[in-house]
Amino acid sequence: MGDSSDVPALRRGLAVLRLVATKAGPVTAAAVARELGLPRSTTYHLLAELVAAGFVTHLPEERRYGLGVAAFEVGSAFLRHDPLQRLGRPVLARLARRTGNVAHLGVLHGAETLYVAREKPPRTQTVTDVGVRISAHLTASGRAVLAHVPAAQVRALFPGRGSFVGRTGRGPGDLPGLRALLAGERARGWAVEDGFVTEGFASVAAAVRDHNGSAVAAVSTTFRHGCADPGCGETWPGLARATTEAAGELSRRIGGTGA
Repeated sequence: MGDSSDVPALRRGLAVLRLVATKAGPVTAAAVARELGLPRSTTYHLLAELVAAGFVTHLPEERRYGLGVAAFEVGSAFLRHDPLQRLGRPVLARLARRTGNVAHLGVLHGAETLYVAREKPPRTQTVTDVGVRISAHLTASGRAVLAHVPAAQVRALFPGRGSFVGRTGRGPGDLPGLRALLAGERARGWAVEDGFVTEGFASVAAAVRDHNGSAVAAVSTTFRHGCADPGCGETWPGLARATTEAAGELSRRIGGTGA
């Protein structure tokens, strides 16, 4: 076994890697040191080790650091082993049986929601399937995650009106509108979409959290709902309770913080 004194250095190195991974683009060493509260000398040493191992890439012309090939390889291996989907499917199956509605597991993929698992009761119609990507500002799953990411990251994902592609004429159409919606959903504890994706269907979603409390995915429930008024304001607290409990269960199954 290695010296136990190596453990704090490993933790700091992982913290640096995690910080670089959460940013929309390459970052400076000074920004890393500031956000993690590390001495600059320690930060440069950790970054040099991560560069040598291939987990971080140094961009000398920009004096910034971004993710390296080794980080991509680890991410690809994660997708191959799909632990989130494997752990999530039983949770989704129980949620679908409990509510009688379609249950999805979605992750943020850039500015889109990527659906990675789905369970549905027999003879239940659904509008989304595994592998489908939909702009995250429209989906309850996407906003359940976006509500818990830094404001700068939301701005980087949706920099202008051209980022807000619509489907049915409903949903936020600009960054201020999205931010207002996220603030309300963050305070409420779950996200809602009513006909934003497909007319005649609505969804509620709650975030799945990892060991740091970060939102890494969302569990959602989709059901038929016709509402002529775009501002009808239904939030389905009963259904949201079941969905939030399922998200909390999955959070605990992945070693995170359950609700």
